[in-house]
Amino acid sequence: MSIFHAILLAIIEGITEFLPISSTGHMVLMSSFLGIEKDKFTKLFEICIQFGAILAVVVLYWKKFFNFSNWQFYVKLVIAVIPALIFGKLFNDLIDEHLENPAFIATVLLIGGVILLFVDKWFKNPVIHEESDINNISAVKIGLYQCLAILFPGLSRSAATIVGGMQQRLTRSLAAEFSFFLAVPTMAAATIYKLFKYIKEEGSITGEELKLLGIGNVVAFIVAVLAIKFFITILNKYGFKYFGVYRIILGIGILLMLAIGNK
Repeated sequence: MSIFHAILLAIIEGITEFLPISSTGHMVLMSSFLGIEKDKFTKLFEICIQFGAILAVVVLYWKKFFNFSNWQFYVKLVIAVIPALIFGKLFNDLIDEHLENPAFIATVLLIGGVILLFVDKWFKNPVIHEESDINNISAVKIGLYQCLAILFPGLSRSAATIVGGMQQRLTRSLAAEFSFFLAVPTMAAATIYKLFKYIKEEGSITGEELKLLGIGNVVAFIVAVLAIKFFITILNKYGFKYFGVYRIILGIGILLMLAIGNK
């Protein structure tokens, strides 16, 4: 992987991590398109630069994250992230298998896009407008929605958790914010796990690999700050329909290219 590849993948990560279009799916597909070797470090890189993106959430919402008097906030995040940790550990091999299957990812992108066309109509009457009104049961249920994105790469973690929040009768904007908050412990845990697993298997990380990870995280952080502000504006104004259309077009396009390439 070159520095150019690292920067490009980090830009994609920063843009797509919090949009309901699947950051993992985009990075996997872009890696395949660019011909980047799918070695162990590339897989590690695609996970670890998500850490840079989630730091954008901590910075943008620092008052919430460092308000230690609101201990209930931290409890909700811990409760919501537990299902993802369990599912991620149990189905790690299956997840890795799906990540290497562009056709699977494209199909999930397509199906998820169709669902997003109707989400705004399904959940039109939210009653929860503040984070403090989210109870622990709702937090667990949103966490279970997140597991769907873990099991089906291409679904989008943010899409799954935002839809889960809206199903629990949160407003669109609050569901999006809680999805951002939930990304922090989820992605931090995934990064730490993958990093330790890589070091255990490979023995160490080279200086060049550390440089690529550093560049990737910085770029992902900067781009994610801009993407979060953009997403909230678009979501509040237009809802999910345009993201759904994009996913459908992308999914069909990838499937057509794969079909043509196999002839």
